[in-house]
Amino acid sequence: VQLQASGGGLVQAGGSLRLSCAASGRTFSNYAMGWFRQAPGKEREFVAAISWSGGTTHYADFVKGRFTISRDNAKNTVYLQMNSLKPEDTAVYYCAAPTENRSWYPVTGYEYWGQGTQVTVSS
Repeated sequence: VQLQASGGGLVQAGGSLRLSCAASGRTFSNYAMGWFRQAPGKEREFVAAISWSGGTTHYADFVKGRFTISRDNAKNTVYLQMNSLKPEDTAVYYCAAPTENRSWYPVTGYEYWGQGTQVTVSS
């Protein structure tokens, strides 16, 4: 399984970015997908997850109402739309995929990770 994240960059506080993660190597539509982030000096933390069908989502409290996860199974891609960005959102963002198909453990169980994309929010 290969995951390729993109879309990061430098944005001012209050701005928006959309991250993309292209997946390959297995049937994308059978697996949930997640986004995580890691800020300098901090542990990696869960951001958002979406079920294999896209019908169920789960968010960390600190992004609710600002970030939206979605997927396009025809394009084997998952997205993270980030609005109202804050300086504390600055981190490397990773997409991740679980081992087990048609499972829903939104915060845990991820085995495959993309290379990460840097998001920097200036104040």
